[in-house]
Amino acid sequence: QVELVESGGGLVPAGGSLRLSCVASGRTFGTYAMGWFRQAPGEERELLAAYSTGGNTYYTDSVKGRFTISRDYAKNTLYLQMNTLKPEDTAVYYCVAYRGPYWSRTGPDYWGQGTQVTVSS
Repeated sequence: QVELVESGGGLVPAGGSLRLSCVASGRTFGTYAMGWFRQAPGEERELLAAYSTGGNTYYTDSVKGRFTISRDYAKNTLYLQMNTLKPEDTAVYYCVAYRGPYWSRTGPDYWGQGTQVTVSS
């Protein structure tokens, strides 16, 4: 079992930056692929970025060049650095973990509770 706790959300003006953090419990952090989803009101959850255990990364097109995913194995922590934020980035952001080295099309196995990000225009 993996518990994921996000932090770092908040209100930011358009063009600003935020860094989300996700601390994972347990000793198996290094064996899980990790990622970030978000869900805007009235929309489905979408995978934004993912990080395999081998260091491969994935970004959805809408955040490429603006968001950076990283992980600190010593701290069992996953990060999402978000720059040049836009009002359309407003959503609840979720940290996720996959049992295995890569993100799966079947979806994550573990979810955090979510953190709200609001970008004002």
